Amino acid sequence: MALFDRAIASVLPAVPKPLVRALASPYIAGPTLDDAVRVVRALNAAGKLATIDVLGEEVAISSEAREIANAYHRVLARIDDERLDAGISVKLTGLGLALGEELCRENLTAVVDDAAARGNFVRIDMEDSSTTDATLRLYRELVASGRTNVGVVLQARLRRTIADAEGLREVRLCKGIYLEPVELAYQDADVIRESFRATLRALLDRRAHVAIATHDEALIEDALAQVRTRGLGRDEYEFQMLLGVRTERADALVRDGHRLRVYVPFGTHWYEYSLRRLQENPKIAGYVAADTVRRLARRATP
Repeated sequence: MALFDRAIASVLPAVPKPLVRALASPYIAGPTLDDAVRVVRALNAAGKLATIDVLGEEVAISSEAREIANAYHRVLARIDDERLDAGISVKLTGLGLALGEELCRENLTAVVDDAAARGNFVRIDMEDSSTTDATLRLYRELVASGRTNVGVVLQARLRRTIADAEGLREVRLCKGIYLEPVELAYQDADVIRESFRATLRALLDRRAHVAIATHDEALIEDALAQVRTRGLGRDEYEFQMLLGVRTERADALVRDGHRLRVYVPFGTHWYEYSLRRLQENPKIAGYVAADTVRRLARRATP
């Protein structure tokens, strides 16, 4: 199956753009904020929470970073106006990190403060290992300044993650999609899973609030066992999944009384996002291919 997943991911750049859009459409809300609002409204009606992400990263000029920041201000206003049960997720390269930490700090702080004024929450996403130190530094600065409506992401794939978890109180834990060199990251799938389990145990032992972000059934079952063992209440943790991935499992978690949050990306940079995510995580490419085959089979069934 791993070879199949990698084969699917490797041919994506040669696939016509309209076909990529058709394949990716269940996993991206659409190009506009109205699309994201529509999707989040449906998720809320199904008992699910949402995190809205504006697609766009590694901006080249400061005006682009400010425009992405402005887009997040518009998202926060719409969440407020529509009374949606949703927060936002930001990538620091989209807010100008590569152009300078001060520019990024300015944009990030403005977004976090806007969210706080509206009673909302900002998740700072984690990108490749070149950004890890700056991401954790900016997150800790915000927390030290008294801002409590902000969280960060840790990637179990990185060897440093168990140490980075020390002292963190609001964490989204995922495997990580970025391909990193062996000296920085675990390469074996089972070792990455064990790092995820160990980091989750450490965070929960310290009473951190953890967003358990995985589609891996073994890790979901392990997380459920850890939650039960500790007797955690519904508001002391949550599960997170990507839009359109393992929706039936997500529905089952909601039926069983767990908080489930869905990551909802939107924007005009859908093509770049689709290629990057599918190529850097071949397992997701396999999910997409399998889901596509199932949808086509259902349509063909009389």
